[in-house]
Amino acid sequence: MTWIPGGLFRMGSDVHYPEEAPVHRVRVRGFWIDTTPVTNAQFKRFVKATGHVTVAEKKPDPKDYPGALPELLYAGSLVFSPMPGIRDLQDWSQWWDFRKGANWRHPEGPGSTLHGRDDHPVVHVAYADALAYAKWAGKDLPTEAEWEFAARGGLDGAEFAWGDELNPDGRQMANTWQGTFPVENLALDGYERTSPVTAFPPNGYGVLDMIGNCWEWTQDWFSTAHSPDVAKACCVPENPRGGPMEASFDPTLPAIRIPRRVLKGGSHLCAPNYCKRYRPAARHAEAIDTSTSHLSFRCVIREG
Repeated sequence: MTWIPGGLFRMGSDVHYPEEAPVHRVRVRGFWIDTTPVTNAQFKRFVKATGHVTVAEKKPDPKDYPGALPELLYAGSLVFSPMPGIRDLQDWSQWWDFRKGANWRHPEGPGSTLHGRDDHPVVHVAYADALAYAKWAGKDLPTEAEWEFAARGGLDGAEFAWGDELNPDGRQMANTWQGTFPVENLALDGYERTSPVTAFPPNGYGVLDMIGNCWEWTQDWFSTAHSPDVAKACCVPENPRGGPMEASFDPTLPAIRIPRRVLKGGSHLCAPNYCKRYRPAARHAEAIDTSTSHLSFRCVIREG
C-alpha cells in the first residue's frame, strides 16, 4: 500500500461532463491505498481462503428484475464484444454482451482463462464482491473523494493524473483506447484489453494504474452533480461520503430499484471520440449488481 498524506484539493471539473461539476473544495485525512488495483492472483487467494462466490457466478433473483424473461436470468456478466458495422454510439448494446458463464475466472466467457493474467486487475466483480474482499483483507473501499485525491498525485487541478497533456512527448501514460471507438483499436499503448497493473508509470504519490485499464468501485452513492463549493474556508467538507442512496437510482429504469455507486478512473475502453473519462475528476454511475470486463477495484486503510 501507499501512504496518501491527505489535504485540501479541488474536486471535480467544470469543463467536461455535467456530473463532474461543479468544482468544489474538499479536505481528506491521510490514508493508505493499494498501490495497484486488486489483481487476479490476489483475488484468487481470497476465493481460496473464503469460498466466496461472485455475483456474476450466481443466477439472478427474478424478484429483483420485474418483467424479465426467465430464460434471460442466468449467471453471467457483461463482456466487451463489438458488433460489426456499428453506427449508433448511443446504443451500447452494440458492443456489450451479457455473456452466460463470463466471470472473473473466465473474463471473455466459457473457454477463456486467466493464463498469463495473474498481474492484471481482477474483473467481473460487482460491488458486493469488492467489499467482501476488502473486509477479508482488513481494509475498506475508498470514498470518491479519497480516490480522486490519490489519483491526482498532488497535481491539484491538473487535467490528468500526470499533468495537462494526454500524451506528453508522445508517451502513452495509461491503458486507454487509441482510435475510433468501438470499431478501430490501434492499441498504440500495447494493449487491446486489460494490461498488467504495473505497465504504466506511477503518479506523483507513487500509485499505479488509477487511470485507464479498468474502472474502480468507490463507496459513494452516485449523484447527478457535485455539491456546490462553500463560501468560507472554515466550512470545507472533510472526508465527504457522497449523497443519499435514494438519489442514486436510474431514472430511466423506474421499475428496477437497484442503487448505483460511483466508479472512477476510466478504462481501456475510454476514447476521445466517445468517453473522455481517463481523468481523476471523471465519474460514472454503476448499479451495485453489475459486473463487466472492464471493472475492478482497490482498497484503503484509514487511520484513527
